[in-house]
Amino acid sequence: MSTEDIDLPTEVLIGNSTTPLGKIYLDWKPQPGNYLEIDGQAYTVLERRHNYQFRRGRYRLSKIVISVQTAQKDPERTYLEGRWIIGDASCIYNAKSEVLRCAVNPAGPCQGCSLREVAPEIEAEN
Repeated sequence: MSTEDIDLPTEVLIGNSTTPLGKIYLDWKPQPGNYLEIDGQAYTVLERRHNYQFRRGRYRLSKIVISVQTAQKDPERTYLEGRWIIGDASCIYNAKSEVLRCAVNPAGPCQGCSLREVAPEIEAEN
Protein backbone atom coordinates (compact mmCIF):
# COMPACT_ATOMS: atom_id res chain seq x y z
CA MET A 1 0.00 0.00 0.00
CA SER A 2 1.44 3.34 -0.97
CA THR A 3 1.21 6.43 1.22
CA GLU A 4 -1.27 7.86 -1.30
CA ASP A 5 -3.80 5.15 -0.35
CA ILE A 6 -3.77 5.93 3.37
CA ASP A 7 -6.64 8.02 4.73
CA LEU A 8 -8.32 8.80 1.43
CA PRO A 9 -11.19 11.27 1.65
CA THR A 10 -14.39 9.34 1.05
CA GLU A 11 -17.67 11.05 0.25
CA VAL A 12 -20.67 9.01 1.39
CA LEU A 13 -23.98 9.27 -0.51
CA ILE A 14 -27.26 7.62 0.50
CA GLY A 15 -28.53 5.46 -2.37
CA ASN A 16 -28.60 7.25 -5.72
CA SER A 17 -28.91 10.74 -4.25
CA THR A 18 -26.40 13.50 -4.86
CA THR A 19 -26.71 14.84 -1.32
CA PRO A 20 -23.74 13.66 0.71
CA LEU A 21 -24.23 11.99 4.07
CA GLY A 22 -20.79 13.23 4.95
CA LYS A 23 -17.09 13.01 4.23
CA ILE A 24 -14.91 10.55 6.11
CA TYR A 25 -11.31 9.39 5.88
CA LEU A 26 -10.72 5.68 5.43
CA ASP A 27 -7.49 3.68 5.50
CA TRP A 28 -9.13 0.97 3.36
CA LYS A 29 -11.02 0.91 0.07
CA PRO A 30 -14.63 -0.17 0.63
CA GLN A 31 -15.99 -2.68 -1.87
CA PRO A 32 -19.67 -3.13 -2.75
CA GLY A 33 -21.20 -5.41 -0.14
CA ASN A 34 -18.87 -4.25 2.65
CA TYR A 35 -20.33 -2.83 5.84
CA LEU A 36 -19.47 0.61 7.11
CA GLU A 37 -20.40 2.23 10.40
CA ILE A 38 -20.84 6.00 10.67
CA ASP A 39 -21.96 7.64 13.92
CA GLY A 40 -23.32 4.33 15.24
CA GLN A 41 -25.41 3.61 12.11
CA ALA A 42 -24.52 0.62 9.92
CA TYR A 43 -24.51 0.94 6.12
CA THR A 44 -23.94 -1.45 3.22
CA VAL A 45 -21.77 -0.16 0.37
CA LEU A 46 -23.69 -0.34 -2.93
CA GLU A 47 -21.24 1.31 -5.34
CA ARG A 48 -17.76 2.83 -5.32
CA ARG A 49 -16.43 5.47 -7.74
CA HIS A 50 -13.02 7.10 -7.92
CA ASN A 51 -12.10 10.72 -8.56
CA TYR A 52 -8.64 11.47 -9.94
CA GLN A 53 -6.57 14.67 -10.20
CA PHE A 54 -3.71 15.31 -12.58
CA ARG A 55 -0.68 16.26 -10.46
CA ARG A 56 3.03 16.21 -11.21
CA GLY A 57 2.57 14.71 -14.63
CA ARG A 58 0.26 11.84 -13.67
CA TYR A 59 -3.22 11.07 -12.47
CA ARG A 60 -3.59 10.31 -8.76
CA LEU A 61 -6.57 9.04 -6.84
CA SER A 62 -7.88 12.07 -4.97
CA LYS A 63 -11.09 10.76 -3.37
CA ILE A 64 -13.57 7.93 -3.32
CA VAL A 65 -17.33 8.38 -3.61
CA ILE A 66 -19.48 5.56 -2.25
CA SER A 67 -23.24 5.02 -2.41
CA VAL A 68 -24.63 3.28 0.67
CA GLN A 69 -27.91 2.11 2.13
CA THR A 70 -28.81 1.70 5.78
CA ALA A 71 -28.37 -1.79 7.17
CA GLN A 72 -29.04 -3.64 10.38
CA LYS A 73 -25.98 -4.33 12.52
CA ASP A 74 -25.18 -7.96 11.91
CA PRO A 75 -23.93 -9.85 14.98
CA GLU A 76 -22.48 -12.42 12.59
CA ARG A 77 -20.03 -9.88 11.14
CA THR A 78 -16.84 -8.67 12.81
CA TYR A 79 -14.40 -5.97 11.72
CA LEU A 80 -10.98 -7.64 11.81
CA GLU A 81 -7.65 -6.44 10.45
CA GLY A 82 -9.18 -3.84 8.14
CA ARG A 83 -12.07 -5.85 6.74
CA TRP A 84 -15.46 -7.30 7.71
CA ILE A 85 -15.53 -11.06 8.23
CA ILE A 86 -18.44 -13.44 8.71
CA GLY A 87 -18.89 -15.23 12.03
CA ASP A 88 -17.22 -15.35 15.42
CA ALA A 89 -13.60 -14.21 15.01
CA SER A 90 -12.60 -15.81 18.32
CA CYS A 91 -13.40 -19.35 17.10
CA ILE A 92 -10.43 -21.37 15.82
CA TYR A 93 -12.52 -22.68 12.89
CA ASN A 94 -13.43 -19.21 11.60
CA ALA A 95 -12.17 -18.71 8.04
CA LYS A 96 -11.48 -14.98 8.64
CA SER A 97 -13.21 -14.31 5.32
CA GLU A 98 -15.89 -11.98 3.95
CA VAL A 99 -17.39 -14.91 2.04
CA LEU A 100 -16.92 -18.11 4.06
CA ARG A 101 -17.82 -18.39 7.76
CA CYS A 102 -15.90 -21.52 8.81
CA ALA A 103 -14.88 -25.04 7.82
CA VAL A 104 -17.11 -27.02 10.18
CA ASN A 105 -20.34 -24.95 10.09
CA PRO A 106 -20.27 -22.80 6.93
CA ALA A 107 -24.03 -22.13 6.97
CA GLY A 108 -23.89 -20.92 10.59
CA PRO A 109 -24.95 -19.40 12.79
CA CYS A 110 -22.04 -19.25 15.24
CA GLN A 111 -24.36 -18.65 18.20
CA GLY A 112 -24.98 -22.00 19.86
CA CYS A 113 -22.67 -23.98 17.55
CA SER A 114 -21.60 -27.17 19.35
CA LEU A 115 -18.27 -27.23 17.49
CA ARG A 116 -17.20 -23.70 18.50
CA GLU A 117 -13.75 -23.55 20.08
CA VAL A 118 -12.20 -20.33 21.31
CA ALA A 119 -8.60 -19.82 20.22
CA PRO A 120 -6.18 -20.31 23.17
CA GLU A 121 -4.65 -16.81 22.88
CA ILE A 122 -8.13 -15.26 23.07
CA GLU A 123 -9.10 -17.40 26.07
CA ALA A 124 -5.94 -16.24 27.88
CA GLU A 125 -6.94 -12.58 27.33
CA ASN A 126 -10.37 -13.11 28.96
